[in-house]
Amino acid sequence: MYPAVKNVEAREDYTLSIEFDNGEQGVLDMKEYLDFGVFERLKDLQAFKMVKVAFDTVEWETGLDLDPEFVYQKCRILSQGVIHNK
Repeated sequence: MYPAVKNVEAREDYTLSIEFDNGEQGVLDMKEYLDFGVFERLKDLQAFKMVKVAFDTVEWETGLDLDPEFVYQKCRILSQGVIHNK
């Protein structure tokens, strides 16, 4: 079982700042996925920024979501603690 997403913030560079319920925080770079299928919709930065936590993972207003296992495995873990806005 993977940690649940507790907080998510979209950045201008198409990355997500993510805080997990185990205290870890990291960055998920979504740029490499934006040319595939339904994820092309997220190339619109305003749509990308409409991300939220839903069912222990990330979800966009467009209805797209990511598997929690994918989020944790692909996230570059930075540290323990809270996310700081950049």
